[in-house]
Amino acid sequence: MTDTTVFNSGTATATRTRQLSFPAWLVLICIVAFTVLLAAGAAIWKNAPPVPDFIRSPKQEIILTKAEIQAGQEIYLARGGQHIGSVWGHGSYLAPDWTADVLHKWGLATAGVLYNNNPNFLQADLAALAAPERASLQAQVSEEFKTNRYDNQTHSLTLTNAQTEGLKYVFDQYHNLLTYGSSIHSIPQGWFKDDTQIRNVTAFFAWTAWAAAANRPNAPFSYTANWPHDDLIGNQAPGQFIIWSIVSIIVLIAGIGAFLFVYLTQEEPDEIQPVPARPAVRIPTPSQKVTSLFFGVAMVLFLVQIVMGMFTAHYAVEGEGFYGIPLIKFLPYAASRTWHLQLAVFWIATCWLAAGLYFAPRFGGFEPKFQALGNSILLIALTVVVVGSMIGSWSAITGVLDVKNSFLWGHQGYEYIELGRVWQLLLIGGMIFWLWLMYRAFKPALIKEKSPTGLSHFFLYSAITIPLFYSVGLAYTNRTPLSIAEYWRWWVVHLWVEGFFEVFATVVIAYLCSELGFLKKSSALRATYLTTILYLGSGVVGTLHHLYFSGTPSFIAALGAVFSALEVVPLTLIGFEVLQTLRLSREAEGFYRWPLRFFIATCIWNLIGAGVFGFLINPPIVLYYSQGLNTTPIHAHAALFGVYGCLALALMLFALREFVPEDAWNENLLKFSFWMINGGLVVMLIFGLIPNGFYQLAQSINYGTWYARSAEVITSPWMRWTVWLRIPGDIIFAIGTLAMFFFTVRAIYAIFRFPVKASKPELKAAEQS
Repeated sequence: MTDTTVFNSGTATATRTRQLSFPAWLVLICIVAFTVLLAAGAAIWKNAPPVPDFIRSPKQEIILTKAEIQAGQEIYLARGGQHIGSVWGHGSYLAPDWTADVLHKWGLATAGVLYNNNPNFLQADLAALAAPERASLQAQVSEEFKTNRYDNQTHSLTLTNAQTEGLKYVFDQYHNLLTYGSSIHSIPQGWFKDDTQIRNVTAFFAWTAWAAAANRPNAPFSYTANWPHDDLIGNQAPGQFIIWSIVSIIVLIAGIGAFLFVYLTQEEPDEIQPVPARPAVRIPTPSQKVTSLFFGVAMVLFLVQIVMGMFTAHYAVEGEGFYGIPLIKFLPYAASRTWHLQLAVFWIATCWLAAGLYFAPRFGGFEPKFQALGNSILLIALTVVVVGSMIGSWSAITGVLDVKNSFLWGHQGYEYIELGRVWQLLLIGGMIFWLWLMYRAFKPALIKEKSPTGLSHFFLYSAITIPLFYSVGLAYTNRTPLSIAEYWRWWVVHLWVEGFFEVFATVVIAYLCSELGFLKKSSALRATYLTTILYLGSGVVGTLHHLYFSGTPSFIAALGAVFSALEVVPLTLIGFEVLQTLRLSREAEGFYRWPLRFFIATCIWNLIGAGVFGFLINPPIVLYYSQGLNTTPIHAHAALFGVYGCLALALMLFALREFVPEDAWNENLLKFSFWMINGGLVVMLIFGLIPNGFYQLAQSINYGTWYARSAEVITSPWMRWTVWLRIPGDIIFAIGTLAMFFFTVRAIYAIFRFPVKASKPELKAAEQS
């Protein structure tokens, strides 16, 4: 039973007074953090780069209109958007960053007009000039682009003559590129339907390039804080980025020191409770039997995701096929990458949702009527959403769906929230239904606990945040200005996944440990509150570190730098969690060995993937040069699978361990899977992603973002060899996943051969007879 006196006693000791403050501190921190985040959002909306009604030449000829720019944004997003190239650094890494590429080509063409009235001017021509002449020409080009000629009264932008002629030349280049495609960049021929679409998409790219170059009013840097790096345009890192990067490191060191001081000066934590006997395998309830099928579906999605990842990676060395097979005709790069990322979210979320469905009747001690039917309906609904959204995204990318229907049924164009709006709404509806199913089974535990700040209630609160924060993805459309859309998108990607889903998983693990008798419930509750306070206290405002270069005001970099550094502080708790988990593993007498091993892997990858590799790209001065490069996938793979994937597998194995018969629980297969999956990820990082990303980073620092994303770098021997060198890691990882799939299928088969646990009324009737 929960020790509610820890929070309610009026005669609490000093120690208990300190514990009393945990719920209040959590509420206060959430109020302050979300107030700051919402205020930042209001400032981003107010200071977003303007979209001119008209872009004119010096002769007042209309070059582009706002309608064309907005139409270009909608078309770009509808045909895969951030999965073919990137804009302002957000998106995929094989095709160019369209902002950086257009800006540099526009700058070169403008330089050619200024130099000899010929826009056909190449980087080699610029490099061939004598140093003084080159410096003079670059200064002229910088003046052309850094001067902001947008008129806030007429809402129009007037370009110089050289810019006008240069932009016309860029439009001609892009007409050829977007018509015929590029095998190097895996851009399919006929990506867009007609010349109007090509012109509008190029207009959108050109607007992002102008916003990346023109100085903000009363500021010495552009709307995107001078990103991308390009010496020709005069885009160099603002000095404040160095300052805030130094501050972030100081804050990180101070934060870790303060945390360790507070943690180590606390009273000794409660001893881990000895488990007197090896836990018995439980007989599953009808709903828990159905829940096991969720895990089977998740493992199928996991396998498909890995296959899509292999296809996506291979496009970097064979732009139009897969070992000679013309894959681009059937599964374009944008489609394989969309499926790879979306399936990662789907299978991980499926495991987490299934864990909630399993543990609700486990913790509540109650199996509601028709709970198994409800779980079955939810499984079917989620399967329909997954399959429907995958078909829809493929149809949008290949042009089967038009722009309007693409947004509704196909592809929204943004990473991690690719699924069409209809599928998104259905998924949110499914999450709400999931929440209701959990609540009805868990209600007895809430009634028994009584205290609204107890662990059972905390479990419910954390579950409510899952559909709530995913729903934030409805706050924008394909017409929303880019800065605002990115702001809300990162609410979902950062807060939903890295924030509240992680809190939910933390509560589940703590609750499970207390239910199994490893920890006192009061100790589990304290640890859960402390971890949540640390995560949300830094992570909510830390969302802003994704928005340094998304057309946001300069103070966003300051807030993002400081709080993203503080996000590493709770990860220092991971070391203590690892030690405690090892002790738990010994107390469990091997019964929960492999669920706990995957939880240990989660802790270690959290420290490495989210902490080390996350902080690697968080300081503004580092991210200025690494934005949109393969340094980001280092963090993404180590964190998305290493942390959230391993945690999903840990939750799945905790649930399966309790009701899989001993003869179907294959420890050797789990051991093999554990080491192959984690070892494969290590090999993938060390031999592929890390050398690949750092090579690109060096090119970005030395020559500019445009060059780091150019065909010359992407097709370089170093980049190609690092792609090939990651293949052994991919294969090892895939074999480990296959082992986990076979283990799960075998376990589910054994579960369905088990008898069903009788309900309490049935047991009473049997006893009376």
